[in-house]
Amino acid sequence: MLLRLINLTVRLAAFFILVVVTSVMSEACLMISEVNADNPRLDTTEFVELYHTSGQRTSLDGYTLVFYNGNGNIAYKVLDLKGYTTDDRGYFLVGSIDVQPKPAILLPPNTIQNGPDAIVLYHSSEDNGKYNEKMDVTAAGLVDAIVYTTRRSGDAEFLARTLTPGSPAFVEDESIHEGDESIERCWLSVATWTFQVAPPSPGQRNRCSPPRGPDPRISELRLGGEPSEVFVELTVPQSTDPLVLVLLDGRTDTVSFSMEIKPAKDGLVLISSGKSGGDVVLTPGDHSVLAPRATSSGAVVLYSRNTDDFPVGSPLSPQQPLDAFVYSSPDAVASDNLTEALIPGRGAFRLHPRLEEGGLTLSRCGTADWNRDPGVFIEVQQTPGRPNQCSWPATCPHNVFIPEATATPLYPPDWDPYIQNDFVLSEVNADTPGAGEDMEFIEIWHPSGRRMSLEGVWLLLFNGHNSKPYWKTSLTGHFTNAQGYFLLGSDKVTPTPSISLPPNTVQNGPDAVALYRSPYGSPLATEATIPTRGLLDAIVYRQLGSDKEAPDLSNAFIPGQIPLLEDPTFLQGDETLSRCNSLQPANMSAFVVTSPTPLRKNVCPQPPTLAPPPEGVVINEVGSAQWTNGSRQESFVELFAAPLTGLQSLVLVVFEQGYSRATMALPLTGKTDQDGYYVIGNITGADQALPLGFSGTGVPARGAVALCHGTAGSCAAERAPSSRTFIDTVVFSEDSRLLSTLAASRGQQVTPGLRSVMGPASLSRCACCDQRSPQAWTTSSQTPRHPNLCPSATFSSNVDLCLGPPTSDTEQRLPNCSGWRQGAGSRQEMEVALYLEDQCHCGISALNLVGANFSCVAGWLRVYGIIRALSNHQRDLIEQTSHTQSTRMLAGSCSSSMSGKSVGTKSGLVWQIGLAVVVLLLLVLGLALLTYFYRRRRPQNYFSMELSEHTEGPGEI
Repeated sequence: MLLRLINLTVRLAAFFILVVVTSVMSEACLMISEVNADNPRLDTTEFVELYHTSGQRTSLDGYTLVFYNGNGNIAYKVLDLKGYTTDDRGYFLVGSIDVQPKPAILLPPNTIQNGPDAIVLYHSSEDNGKYNEKMDVTAAGLVDAIVYTTRRSGDAEFLARTLTPGSPAFVEDESIHEGDESIERCWLSVATWTFQVAPPSPGQRNRCSPPRGPDPRISELRLGGEPSEVFVELTVPQSTDPLVLVLLDGRTDTVSFSMEIKPAKDGLVLISSGKSGGDVVLTPGDHSVLAPRATSSGAVVLYSRNTDDFPVGSPLSPQQPLDAFVYSSPDAVASDNLTEALIPGRGAFRLHPRLEEGGLTLSRCGTADWNRDPGVFIEVQQTPGRPNQCSWPATCPHNVFIPEATATPLYPPDWDPYIQNDFVLSEVNADTPGAGEDMEFIEIWHPSGRRMSLEGVWLLLFNGHNSKPYWKTSLTGHFTNAQGYFLLGSDKVTPTPSISLPPNTVQNGPDAVALYRSPYGSPLATEATIPTRGLLDAIVYRQLGSDKEAPDLSNAFIPGQIPLLEDPTFLQGDETLSRCNSLQPANMSAFVVTSPTPLRKNVCPQPPTLAPPPEGVVINEVGSAQWTNGSRQESFVELFAAPLTGLQSLVLVVFEQGYSRATMALPLTGKTDQDGYYVIGNITGADQALPLGFSGTGVPARGAVALCHGTAGSCAAERAPSSRTFIDTVVFSEDSRLLSTLAASRGQQVTPGLRSVMGPASLSRCACCDQRSPQAWTTSSQTPRHPNLCPSATFSSNVDLCLGPPTSDTEQRLPNCSGWRQGAGSRQEMEVALYLEDQCHCGISALNLVGANFSCVAGWLRVYGIIRALSNHQRDLIEQTSHTQSTRMLAGSCSSSMSGKSVGTKSGLVWQIGLAVVVLLLLVLGLALLTYFYRRRRPQNYFSMELSEHTEGPGEI
């Protein structure tokens, strides 16, 4: 009795939890359902469609719709939805007057911009006046958002990073449909949503349909109820070899039923055992898996072999199925063995308790293009032999609401491949012993070292002779193992690969393996040539004697580097190309030839003992391919030291703005030349190639370059090395986090001034021994392996400048000399140079002001003398600015009002001394005059005078 009571209590508790979870998952929400921003010709049918998942009339009080311009990232339209409601089916339209049905809020034609832009739905419990036009982008109060762009308008990286972190902007391709198209939200699987382009459907259900994949798949299932009502419906896209339908008992993980199917047609194939009719009749056998009870679990699986491979009672096969549906009843749990083998990384479908009341029908409705995922099924009305009648599931596309007072989004952080790390190619075995080539494999690894989803990841194999892919696959729907590894390979590879490759699939070379993150389809769909957008990692490899072949693949994936050689003579038996030295993508120096270790840690040689750092090595010149004046240029870094200085213990480290850790760590391999130069880059005559970074170039437009003493791993570690490890740095970014990471330049940075240079530009060191200081650098023309071009008195012009203390926020860049100490010339030059460069953008640095004179009185700064230039061109820019700016900037002389205040320190002292002397003289003169007039006004009293006996004599009588 007690046991029954406990059992009943447990079942009631489980049911209660199920009800609570179901109510949470099915909580209705408001979402952005469809956007039509770009119409053919005149934009008169633009609209935004909101949808409330309750499917009922719902108040929109508290909601605000904000439209953001990607050019400037500010709001250009704000709509307060207070007082409005959705219609009786949950829809709400905002749009132009030509939209049918008529929108609840009418917009003038051409109001919704075409992109790169964003539309955001906010909710606030306060007055919605907090959202207004011209406001900056914010995630506080965000409920839902779409960031979109077109192929013509470029990306919307900042908007996506702020509003939809982890998801890139959606690209609206107007060439997909003839006529008009819109961006529609569609359900993928479980709680995953996406957008797709489709014909507009304002106020109607979106036309979301599962894609036609290349393999047969399960389309619909009828489980439970009368035995005669069960059926399995398949989608067969094209004629195929015989299929095998297998039912697996989840209690024993063994085959309970198998049946061979020979589809007689393409499209829907219905397999049933009763009044449902169908194309194929279930043969006699144990169909109990299709009629589950409250305590059962099982699987419906589709294979491409024959029934002899799946006899009744046999254990679960290691063969990978075409498709699989795994379920568990309310009081049962599917075994890990069943889910890991059939639907790796996915969860079993949880059947509803009303299963025993009369059965249920499950239809594939998710638009995911992968198989083996029960999460794409929902319970709907059965349609055997006909297209599925799908509706949206009771889930929301956003499961996190950002509180109004929260400035930082609570979404998963933006995908940063150098902070969180992204997938890399860990091991490639393309050439195996024997003619069978049945031990080939490709191993992918996630550096987090844990189970990770391969959602949106693609693998392509390229032929080096025609530079075209000969094999491709989407890895969506798969997961790595618990250590972060994922394996594709031939049948004889041990352990068993997650994706099986026919023998001799991976060609021996010269060829390439490329890994992409492409969430919206094949990487080939966006680029006509060798695709590089979304590239995560790539390996170009060759055979003996073919190092000059496959130049197109090398230029696209590994510019400046030599393809890898899987040398069959290096080891006895088999060998692979294994990543050992670095996690830097597309860096061929990271790979070595070692023994195969599929799904295990690579066997890597021990690193050599680190030599002491060489003395006197500095970064001498830095050029980025993105610093361009319309001229073609490549990225490079030039080092300078004593002639023939060995650099083997140094690592060139590159940082990119927006990332807190290194995006490249390149061990140096050579020594300086006879003149002391060493060039790393993709330019002619470079000593060492410079791999591409995250921005697609070796040196980014904004970032930093550092010279580190250590190994590639230690210099690019998660935590920045100590300042002593970085022996030199140059920062060309205002990223405070990056400056803090490098502890460089005392918070200052170098800014390339491209207008000052005709042709390719670079940052050049012009102070030989002042390391890690921005005052040592200036913008100049590129001079690899030659002395740098520096500001010279040969190209000089006069400057006479008066600058008053900042009086408003618009003058914050004005230097305030009140706190300057006498002799603090470097600080004076830096602050004045920053101000002047802010006015003319002509490449002025502290080096241009060497020799100029400075004086400060009462906060007024005077700069006078000569200002040096790199060339006649830069001098002309400075003089041109001086003629067009006011006296506070680069004028020829100070105005009279400023002149009276802005005088030199010495002249001010003389003036004070002179004033004191004048005052003293006036005091003396005033005292003398006072005495004189006093005596005139008061004469002597002779009656009181006494004659002196000594002076009065007979002669005076």
